[in-house]
Parts: sequence; C-alpha cells; structure tokens
Amino acid sequence: MHATSVDNRRCLTGLIRDVPDWPTAGVVFKDITPLLADPAGFNAAVVELTRLAPAEVDVVVGMEARGFIFGAPVAMALGAGFVPVRKPGKLPREVVEQEFALEYGTDRLTMHADALQPGARVLIVDDILATGGTVAATAALVQALDAEVVGVAVLMELAFLGARQRLAEQGIDIDPVLVVEG
Repeated sequence: MHATSVDNRRCLTGLIRDVPDWPTAGVVFKDITPLLADPAGFNAAVVELTRLAPAEVDVVVGMEARGFIFGAPVAMALGAGFVPVRKPGKLPREVVEQEFALEYGTDRLTMHADALQPGARVLIVDDILATGGTVAATAALVQALDAEVVGVAVLMELAFLGARQRLAEQGIDIDPVLVVEG
C-alpha cells in the first residue's frame, strides 16, 4: 500500500531539524540532511515532489546543489530528462548566465546554452524556497532558451519571507510540499 500525501508530509516534517542561530544569530536553519539519510523520508520527498508535477514534463531542472538531489529522481519518476543549473565555471561548454540578488550582493547561475529545446516543458525542482532569487534566475535561464516553465516544485517554502508573492508577480507559480509559516 502506498503512503498518502498526509503520511508522507508527516514523515518529512519529523525528519527536518531546526538549527537555531545558524549560519547567523536569529536565523533558524532548516536542516534536511536527516531526511536525506532516511530512505523512507527521501522516498517520501521524491514522491511528493513528483505529485506536484503538471502533466507532460519534458525536462526537470535542478539548481546546485540540493536541487540536484531532488530533481534527478523526480525526472526519473516522470520519465523526463534532467538538466543541472550550476554556479559559474562549473560547466564545460557554452553557457547562458543569469545574475540574481542576494540579501547582500549578487550571484550568478549558468546552464548549458544547448540544454533545452525550444518549447520544452520544464519543471523546476529545488529543496527550499527562501527569498526566491534562485528560482527566478533559473526561470529566466529556461525562458532565455525559449523553453516553458510549467511548474516549480519545492520541498519546503519559508512563507514568512514572501517569495511566493514576488515570484507570482513575475508569472511564476510555486507548489511546495511543506510550508513553514514562521
């Protein structure tokens, strides 16, 4: 018998540890490494992320580094390809780049310039939605290659940071498995 979404979410919630004051004072870090180490928990995460996928996904795109961990098995479950989005200097061929804002400064993401076919239906998968900068930059890379973002699935949304609203203003809809309100 397969676990229900409620059972899976309960399992996942129990495997995510709060680490207070990391990396800086006042921050409560959501540590997913216990979830990754637990076969049932990891499976539950992949099952739930896969359930969030819209119909007809051609490619799953995952961002460095934990988006790789979840994106690749979701792609396999969907019968789709997988494309990694990396930090600069990590991909060996021609790339497209997108800069995005961080709390303090900026960063960049890259994808191979030939990674997606025009019109490809792309699901973006990541672990945690915090401020939304990484998701927005990844969506811009997908769109720069004339592919279509058909969904964004994340394991956990930190709703109190307001990223969902900012991304919705850009036409990007988020589907989280878990939502942390505060």
